[in-house]
Amino acid sequence: MTSHSEALEQLAGLRVLKGHGTGNDFVLVPDLDAAIELTAAQVRALADRHTGIGADGVLRVVPTAACPEVAEQADVARWFMDYRNGDGSVAEMCGNGARVFARYLVDAGLESGDSFSIATRGGACAVRIESDGDVTIDMGGATTPALRAMPVVSVGHQSWNGSGVFVPNPHCVVFLDDPDELVALDLTNAPIVAPRTMFPDGVNVEFAHRVGAHSDHRVRMRVHERGVGETRSCGTGACAVMVASAARDEAPVATAYTVDVPGGTVVVTRLADGHLELRGPAVLVAQATIGGPR
Repeated sequence: MTSHSEALEQLAGLRVLKGHGTGNDFVLVPDLDAAIELTAAQVRALADRHTGIGADGVLRVVPTAACPEVAEQADVARWFMDYRNGDGSVAEMCGNGARVFARYLVDAGLESGDSFSIATRGGACAVRIESDGDVTIDMGGATTPALRAMPVVSVGHQSWNGSGVFVPNPHCVVFLDDPDELVALDLTNAPIVAPRTMFPDGVNVEFAHRVGAHSDHRVRMRVHERGVGETRSCGTGACAVMVASAARDEAPVATAYTVDVPGGTVVVTRLADGHLELRGPAVLVAQATIGGPR
């Protein structure tokens, strides 16, 4: 098995950037010539917070037309967000990552104007750069899986019923009535979701608590992401919480929820056509060059 130091040595000389969206942080790897084949070991090495750059995930910036798995999106999106979780696994979509990805494209001059699209494994996503600097991503629609029974989520000796939502990543949302219970949750280890066959590819688990009255449409959440652990924010998770909250509140189809995450606040708006828009900040904080052996 390749060690982290060996994996980083293989990337010697590579220029990378660091960015975050409400505390959900990423290493961006510009691969404008589609010349880099990132391995799972290299992703883990970059994401390691002690011996690498440190991140929840890695975003490779690559021309859509050069990637067979998304080449059909090249007519609407020039750049593909090749997203990997911090453990090296591949994910369909990342809402916070998409905002950071879009911010990089604009700052690097790879996209101009205030609207364009990016390619993802979950489909092409429209991007809008807001006048205040926020970035809005069209996350597409959410689906709820046809389950014979509600999934049961367990943390330690506590268990709750959950609601399944795909955005398109799989999510299981748990509502907590007590705000102190949300704060006290130990998410060091992944919650157990049973039966496991409900989510064969793993699942992100969100714990949410309503803030204020139903009509306020505001929730607070924490999340444990598959392949990562607890993160300070999760864009698709915020969308899943919004969908589950709207169903619970019997909210109108076209509605918006403010979602407070440990790293800040995002707004999820469900449009009349069912599409979800995720709006929030996206910040690039540093750039670096990976060093070679010493």
